[in-house]
Amino acid sequence: MPTLTQKLLEEIWQSLGHSATPVAPLTVSGEGELASAFPVTELATACWGAAGLACAGLLQQSKGGMPTVFVDRRLASLWFGWTLRPLGWQLPAAWDALAGDYATRDGWIRLHTNAPHHRTAVEQILGPHQDKGTLAQKVLEWQKSELEQAVIEAGGCAAEMRPVEAWRRHIQGKSVALEPLIHQTLQPEAPPPDWVLPAARPLHGVRVLDLTRIIAGPIATRFLAGLGADVLRIDPYGWDEPGVEHEVILGKRCARLNLHNAHDRHTFEHLLKNADVIVHGYRAGALEKLGYGAEQRRALSPGLIDVCLNAYGWSGPWRGRRGFDSLVQMSCGLASSGMTWKNAAMPLPLPVQALDHATGYLMATAVLHGMRERLARGTGYSARLSLACTAQLLFDNPYPQGHLSKPLAPVTAADENPETELTHWGAAQRLGAPLHLKGTALLWALPATALGTSQPEWLRR
Repeated sequence: MPTLTQKLLEEIWQSLGHSATPVAPLTVSGEGELASAFPVTELATACWGAAGLACAGLLQQSKGGMPTVFVDRRLASLWFGWTLRPLGWQLPAAWDALAGDYATRDGWIRLHTNAPHHRTAVEQILGPHQDKGTLAQKVLEWQKSELEQAVIEAGGCAAEMRPVEAWRRHIQGKSVALEPLIHQTLQPEAPPPDWVLPAARPLHGVRVLDLTRIIAGPIATRFLAGLGADVLRIDPYGWDEPGVEHEVILGKRCARLNLHNAHDRHTFEHLLKNADVIVHGYRAGALEKLGYGAEQRRALSPGLIDVCLNAYGWSGPWRGRRGFDSLVQMSCGLASSGMTWKNAAMPLPLPVQALDHATGYLMATAVLHGMRERLARGTGYSARLSLACTAQLLFDNPYPQGHLSKPLAPVTAADENPETELTHWGAAQRLGAPLHLKGTALLWALPATALGTSQPEWLRR
C-alpha cells in the first residue's frame, strides 16, 4: 500500500479509537491518480478502505474471522465523480446557470444557487440575472467579505476565497483544527439488536433512515444500500436534486413527509422508532427545532446508530452555516492552493467534490463501526463529521515535495458492470464498485430513481 494512503487510513482508523490499523487484510490494486495539488486519489483509496475494514470488523464481531478487503485505487478515484453512463439520454446539468466563481473588487467569491431558495437569496442582494456575464459585472462592485455576509444573511450560500494561512488564522479554522475527524460517543445501553448480518449481504434487513441532502450524506447511505441495507430517504415536499439523483439514489427508496404536519410527524416517529440507523445532514440545531433532538431520537429508538454531518464543523461561530463542498473548498484554502499550484488565473478546486465523497465514506465507516460497538457493548452510538474536518485531513497529509502524478487511464467498458441499470430516466451502465470483501460484494438491488417515488414505510424484515 502506498505510504501516504496508509498514513491517511491510519488517521481515519485512530479517529475511531483504534490503536493501530488492521492493514494486513487490506489489499490495494490499480494505478494512476487524479491530478491535484492534494492527494485526492490517496484520500479516496483510504476512505473506501476504511469503510471496507469497518464492514470486515462488523462481520468479525458477528461471525468471527476477518475477511480480506480489496480496493482498486483507480476505481475509487472514479467513484468520487460520476459513475453512470446514459444509454440514449443525457445527464442533467450538475449546476444552476448562475452557480460559480466570480471576481470581486478584492478577490474571488463562489455563489451557490442550485436550490431555488438559495438562488432567490442571491437575487435579493444582486438582482435578477439571466446569465453569468451580467451577474459578474454586478459582483465586481462588491468586496468579497461584504458580499459573502450579505448573501449569508439573506439565507443563501456563498464563500469568499481564502488562502490556507487566512483560514488557519480565522476563528472557524482554529475551531475546526481542534475537532476530531470523527467525533463519536457511546449512548445508553439498549436491548440487543436482531441483526442477522449474513456475510454475502451484511446489512440485509438493517433499516437506515436517511435524512440527508447533497452530497456527502447520500454517498454514505448509497454505500450502506450496496451492503444490503433497507435505506429509506425522507425529503420534504418540493425538494428535488435533479443534478445528482442518478448518482445518490442508487439502491434506495425515497418518500416525502412534512414534519410540520401532525399526521406526517406521527409517520416519521413510527419510522424512527423502528430504525436501526439514522443518517442526517441537517444544520446544527435544525432537528432540535423540529422537536427531534438527540435526546428525543434516543427516546424514540433506544440503541440507535446516529451519524450526522455539517459543512463547517461542530464548534465555532460557523457551526450552523449553510455550506457545500465547493464552498468549503473556497473558505478553507483548497481552491486558493490549487490556483497557486497550477498558476491559474481563477480559483482551482479539487478535480472532484472530494470533501463530499470522502466524508460520505467516512460516515458509512462510522455507521458500521457503531453497529460493531452496539453488538460488542450493547449501547447506542453517535458520531459527528464535517466537510471542514475532512479538508483538514487533506491539509495534514500533503504530497511530498516534487511528487509527480501518473494520470488515470480512461474509462472503458471493462470498468462497468455488465448488467444494464434501468434507471428512472432510462437505461445506463454503472461503473463497477472499487471495493469488495472476500465473500461479500457491493450490489445494489434497486436502480437509481427520483425522489418521492416510494411510500414512507419499512420493508418487512
